[in-house]
Amino acid sequence: MKKSILASLCAFLTACSSLPPIKTVEEVNLNKFMGDWYVIACIPTFIEKEVHNGIESYELGNDGTINTTFTFRKGSVDGELKSYHPTGFVIPNTGNAIWGMQFIWPIKAEYRIVYLDEAYQTTIIARNARDYVWLMSRNPNMPNEEYKGFVEHIKNMGYDTNKLVKIPQQWEKFSNKDMQ
Repeated sequence: MKKSILASLCAFLTACSSLPPIKTVEEVNLNKFMGDWYVIACIPTFIEKEVHNGIESYELGNDGTINTTFTFRKGSVDGELKSYHPTGFVIPNTGNAIWGMQFIWPIKAEYRIVYLDEAYQTTIIARNARDYVWLMSRNPNMPNEEYKGFVEHIKNMGYDTNKLVKIPQQWEKFSNKDMQ
């Protein structure tokens, strides 16, 4: 009996790890990608629990790194303003579509740009582990039908979209300057 449970567990773990890599976009123009992106939805990391008005901002550093600022309100639109400053490192020979995102030295988390529309207005960032994903837009509001289409796209990449959390974006009482 123990052998069959162990064999089943090994088969399950092998099946989970055998998912193919998530295909990235072919090429990312880093200059066009820089700037503010509103986080529309994500499978949240531990720091993204209870996020409101989440914005991920990118700035290309002189050394080729990506200076990143993740700013949000914790718990509610009136909650405490929080800000994190990881650094992105573009992985060579990936068309600028795969980064290592470093919150704590020396660990660099995988960051794959898997969807990017031609106008650089909407993007999906994923990980091969299918543990975290981010849907971001230059606009804080996304029509529901468009959102549903992106959720389906994320599901087709092998994600459990039941874990996807839509991030409240309520800007009536704040300007972007209030977030920085």
